[in-house]
Formats: sequence, C-alpha cells, structure tokens
Amino acid sequence: MREVKTDSLGKTFNSLWSAALASNFSDGLLGTAAPLLAATLTSDPVLISMMAALTMLPWLLFAIPIGTLVDRINRRTAILAVQSTRVVISIAVAIMLATNSLNLSVFYILVFVLGTSEVLNDTATQSVVPQLLTSDKLERGNSRLQLAEIVMQQFVGTPLGGVFFSLLLWLPFASNGAGYLIAISLVLLIPKAALRAEPKSADHVAKPMVAEMREGIAYLFGHKALLRLVLTTTGVGLCFSMATSTSVLYCLHRLMVPRSAYGFLLVIAGIGALLGALAAPKLSKRFGRSKTLAAMICVSSIMLLMQGLIPNVMAFAVFAAMGGFSMSNWNILLMSTYHQMIPNEIFGRIHGTRRTLVWGMMPIGALLGGALAKIDLQTPWIVGGLIATTISALSIKFLGSMNTDRVG
Repeated sequence: MREVKTDSLGKTFNSLWSAALASNFSDGLLGTAAPLLAATLTSDPVLISMMAALTMLPWLLFAIPIGTLVDRINRRTAILAVQSTRVVISIAVAIMLATNSLNLSVFYILVFVLGTSEVLNDTATQSVVPQLLTSDKLERGNSRLQLAEIVMQQFVGTPLGGVFFSLLLWLPFASNGAGYLIAISLVLLIPKAALRAEPKSADHVAKPMVAEMREGIAYLFGHKALLRLVLTTTGVGLCFSMATSTSVLYCLHRLMVPRSAYGFLLVIAGIGALLGALAAPKLSKRFGRSKTLAAMICVSSIMLLMQGLIPNVMAFAVFAAMGGFSMSNWNILLMSTYHQMIPNEIFGRIHGTRRTLVWGMMPIGALLGGALAKIDLQTPWIVGGLIATTISALSIKFLGSMNTDRVG
C-alpha cells in the first residue's frame, strides 16, 4: 500500500511517526536510567560493558530469522508485540526496584530480552517505510523518524531519565512502561492492511523459512557494493561500541559529571543530531548522497577519537555535538540508500542479515571496550577512534562514488 500525496507523507506514515514519538520518549528514559542502574549495581568496567553487549547480542543471534519472519507476517502485529513486551519488562523492573529485589543477573536477562524486542521493532519499522513512501520521499520520511528519535529520546527522555532516577530508582522504568502503552494505542489506529508484508506474485511458491533466510544471505553476499557498504559500517560500528560501552564510567569518574546531570550531557549530542537530521536531505540534494555519506562517516570517527584524547567535559560536549550531527546525517542517508537499493519484498531478511554483521559485532566491541577501560577509561575512546578513523579514510573513494540505485 503506497500513499503518494504530493505534499504529505500520508496518514499511515504520520500515525507510525506519532507512535515513534512515544516509543522514543521511553527509549530515552531507558537509555539513561539503565546504565545508571548498572553503575549502581557494580563499578566493574567489564560488567558495565556486558550490559551494552547484551543489548546488541540479539542482533547477532536473531536478526536474520526475525528479518525473515517480518517478510512473512503483518508488520503492524510485529510492532504491537514488541511494544507489549517492553511494557511488561518496564513494569517488572519498576516493581523489583521498588521492592529492592533486583540483582545484576536478573537485570542482564531483562536487558537481553529488551534487546531482542528492539531487533523486531527496528526491522518491522524500517521494512514498512518504503511501503508507505515513494522513492523521492524516503529521505524526508527517514529524516522525520530520526527527528522523532532525537527530540523525544535525547532532548526529552534522556535528561528526564537521569532526573527521575535521582528521585526514585523505579520512577524512570514505570514512566518507560507508560510511554510504550501510548505507542501501542497509536499503532492500533493504523489499519491492519496498511502494514502487511509485501504481497506475493501469483506464481510465487512458498518456501521454508530456512530457505528464505539463505536467500537473504546469498543476496547480500552476491552484491559487492552492498556488501562493502555493510562491512564498512560493521567496522566503524564495532569501534563506536568499543568506545562508548563504558561511557557512563568515563563521564562519572573522569569527567566528574554528577549522576543527575548525566542525561543532560547526552542532550548536547542530541542537539548536534537534531541539526544533522534537519540538514541531511539538504546536504544530500546539494552535494549528492554518496559524497555526503563519505564526509559524515569521517567526521563522526574523528569526533569519537577527540572525545577520548581530551578528557574535559566542555570539549567532550563540543565533540559529542559534532559527532551527533555527522552520525545523524550518516544514519538517515544510509537507511535511504538501503531502502532504494533493496527490493522491499526481501527487505526484512536483508536488513536482518546486514544487522547481524553490523550490530552483531557490537557486543564484541563492547566487551573489548570494557577490557580496555581496565587500563584507563580513556583507552577505549582512543583505540576505537583511531581504528574508526582509519576505516573511514580508506572508504572515502568507495563511498563517494557509490551508486545507490537498486542492485537487484
């Protein structure tokens, strides 16, 4: 079902976007409260990094089968299932904190389940975007979704998560569940038929799920440009995970940021990301999507390195803002590239396959970051930033001349 109004992105897309606003508010609360809670339960850098690793591990384990499943089922149903799971977990954490019955092991399990739900939510949401928008509106649509994430998650949810946590440990998690309930009510307003999987042709022969998974893997590995783009993103993503997995300790103990102000420091990066999301379609139109991608991955990698080289809270904030600007541009234009290159009827499994590589390596990066932080809290930032900058520099020519037309 494709809505093609000239000026509007369509009622269905707007309903999806409204649900994303509520969901991202809850994500912001969780994004601040979860690491603060982990730092309350332990001060060991490796144990802290395990939380980040468990959040990303489901991408390595489940992204391909979940992506294949999304190609087969109604995507509205998938999104509702995810949000319902998040409500249950958020309320469970709030109750355990209120009754002083939460320990680190249980917290790890719940983090892993939340990470698994994110795999399904991200895959389902990204799979419906090219269903609802024509190719000339993809960048506008992805920009709006990115803006929803930045504004509600980083400007609203993130600072409030730190404030709520400093008042009552359970408060951000209870509020988190309420936000996901609002998202459910908004998704229910979307007609079920609007987010169904792509219809099959009359001569289509149903295949076993395993066969379709193999088909998605073969598609990705059979197209060199698409594969190289994924591998470049994988390398840089591993480095970012390495640097940031113990960032809560770096901010609290090296930059001496108070716990209640931790979320506000993250807002600085959100300001840059907001500006980046607004600028992405314009920069792409003026300089071309490929050249903009090449520039932004380099800038973001350099900013990662600078955050570690200069352990000063003001410098950290400036570099975080610049990094947020460039990474927001990269995310929007990269997803628009994937939407344009990959046929929608197999988008779910290709999305799952590439995320298995990109996000599946992040748990490894997170654990490496925890080990490096044992040496010094700056070390993960410096090592991750250096490697990411090297990968980005070696990819400039490829990204700058990349053809973003459909590859199959």
